[in-house]
Amino acid sequence: MSRIGKLPIEIPKGVKLTFNDSVISVQGPNGKLNRQIMTCVTLNISETSILVTRNDDNTSTRAAHGLTRTLINNMVIGVTKGFQTDLEINGVGYRAEVKGKDLVLSLGYSHPVNFPIPEGIAIDVEKMTKLAVKGFDKELVGQTAAKIRSFREPEPYKGKGIKYANETILRKAGKTGKK
Repeated sequence: MSRIGKLPIEIPKGVKLTFNDSVISVQGPNGKLNRQIMTCVTLNISETSILVTRNDDNTSTRAAHGLTRTLINNMVIGVTKGFQTDLEINGVGYRAEVKGKDLVLSLGYSHPVNFPIPEGIAIDVEKMTKLAVKGFDKELVGQTAAKIRSFREPEPYKGKGIKYANETILRKAGKTGKK
């Protein structure tokens, strides 16, 4: 039995859960999320919790057991609390600002990078070098943060670029002079 998959998912007050034709919908104060559930697992829904059980003992079913439980738990957490990923911009003259529905990044290129902010995502800019990507869909928050990071990934010599706040950049020594 999967250690993660056998844990029940607590349903907080204010969250509505519906399950029809292998599609689960979770609605809460922050928004509404839908997800297709694999047919190899079964959901036992009660008033205060959800329990995910698997139908057989195949390898793929065992893998889907913990995954399904984690995805549903992330949906419940997302519609109640939400998710946030922090990014830092390092480099002289590198900065970010939000203009309307676009994130405008100055990253040392000959032109600013305009990134349209996806629906369901909010980006807060502090001090022009710290970004907070917020939303209720964990997958979309992570994907958006990774896309922003991809515009100028941190380089190992000076550490310039966009990095996650908790990421450490392994630094390399530069060239040495002739002796």
